[in-house]
Amino acid sequence: MEKASKTNRISDPEHFDDSIRKFLLNPKKILKEYVKEDMNVLDLGCGPGLFSFEMAKMVGPNGKVIAADVDEEMLERLRNKIKGLEVEKRIRIHKSDRNRFNLNEKFDFILVFYVAHEVKNKKGFFEGLKKLMKPKTKLLIAEPIFHVSKNSFEATLAIAEEVGFKVVHRPKIRMSRGSVIDLRNL
Repeated sequence: MEKASKTNRISDPEHFDDSIRKFLLNPKKILKEYVKEDMNVLDLGCGPGLFSFEMAKMVGPNGKVIAADVDEEMLERLRNKIKGLEVEKRIRIHKSDRNRFNLNEKFDFILVFYVAHEVKNKKGFFEGLKKLMKPKTKLLIAEPIFHVSKNSFEATLAIAEEVGFKVVHRPKIRMSRGSVIDLRNL
């Protein structure tokens, strides 16, 4: 959930919202299988809200998006982006702590996009996510291929499996390693 490193253009916060990123990582295309009308969804590590903004359109007027991040500057950029727009009513901006989500609700879908590699305590991270999930909640985790090796991504998924998740799908996401996971035994 920490700020992404400035090692490349796609993960550089100065360029999070540019049209190139939206073209390369099309939120509608990536999320169309998972985000539906009337859902309560969480964009964890939302940055300036590229995915939050699109998810707010997808959930419709009765749905809700919680856009959570640890970086107040990114949250302020999202506030400015949605101010006065219809989606503003559907997006709740939430500042998380580095070690706690500080959320008490359950979600129908959770997005963790280019975030997990920044988390130091991955076991605690996934334990915390379990508490935010309904029985059929799907969690999409994606990491940049240019920053996170295949072995590192698989190690993250192994930690998720240790705490009770299972991999249910490996979607193709441009320039990314992706996995959809959910909870076992629910």
